Amino acid sequence: MTTIVQLDVPFRQHSKAARQAALLKTFAQTRRTQEDVFWLKENAEMLNILECTGADVAPAALAPFRGFYDDIEARMEFFPQYYRFLLSLCLDLEDLGMAGAKGAALTEWVAAEGLADAELSDLQRAEARRLCARRGIEALPEDRGLDARLRAFAARSRTFAMPNKKAAYELTHIVFYLSEYGRKDPQLDSDARRSLMFAGTLAFLDFNADLLAEICLAMRFAGMDAPDVWEIWLMQQIRSFSLEAGDAMADDYHEYLMLNWFMTKAGQGGFGDHVPEGRVTFVRSRPASAPLRELSQCIYAMGRARSPDWEIMRDEVAAQVSDEAQAALIAAEASTAEFGAFFEGFARTGLRGRIAAGGAS
Repeated sequence: MTTIVQLDVPFRQHSKAARQAALLKTFAQTRRTQEDVFWLKENAEMLNILECTGADVAPAALAPFRGFYDDIEARMEFFPQYYRFLLSLCLDLEDLGMAGAKGAALTEWVAAEGLADAELSDLQRAEARRLCARRGIEALPEDRGLDARLRAFAARSRTFAMPNKKAAYELTHIVFYLSEYGRKDPQLDSDARRSLMFAGTLAFLDFNADLLAEICLAMRFAGMDAPDVWEIWLMQQIRSFSLEAGDAMADDYHEYLMLNWFMTKAGQGGFGDHVPEGRVTFVRSRPASAPLRELSQCIYAMGRARSPDWEIMRDEVAAQVSDEAQAALIAAEASTAEFGAFFEGFARTGLRGRIAAGGAS
């Protein structure tokens, strides 16, 4: 006979502050070592969310970062390739209440060394500019066209009517930086707003909670209303997570952070889970498939017979995809008046010309 022993472990994280402290401790001390670049990434993301949401973090909760902060100048000098992570961590720690004022000197050093000039990506240049500006330093005084290039990328709506996760994440971060994470109007034009709608439609059809959470955040920062069906679905997804004691190196931590960040900004709480002691693994149960793949396969198989007109294609597509995909398409169509315009780009029939067939040589 099997004996089942139930342990009566007290739930000690009764307050939001206690849960924040436990989450900071697990990222700072138990998941990775500080010599791992992924430690920088995970902790920069966690602290950035707390800073951007105006979290009231107790000084004791920041104590696990004290040694890192005390040594940050040496780290910056030896690892300048990670200056954006390091600078973000330093500034957020100070702005969340850690005693010290190293951020000003670090931003001056970054600008003096011209580290932002070594960035090939406009998105990374924009992040560097924003970080330095937090301490009143101009990192790119000669680059007067950066905003225009970012806005031109965001305004090319047809980019975001086709599956391209990298482009979609870049779009959200452009809005993050232009809006200073919701602190000012990013002044998006109608094309950039349409881009967010298109990218969100794809993320919803792909059941990509991580990306859709970022898109809904970007829309909030831009003063836009995200479709109710997207936000309701996101709030449902947080229940698919479990925080477990474990040693898995790859998990769903980023999706967990983005969903809880979204819930915080939506006024729905966020970060309400009990955090186990020791190393924590963030595990999410996922659907076996997503409607987007079915839709793409269906449209591609039609070849030249496909039409950019959703009114013409609706019934034919519905007849070829699963009931689950049909339901998702109905919800996606109902969520935006621009679904027809989205589908016109998704169908990919409007290119300037067909590619000429190559002959044998």
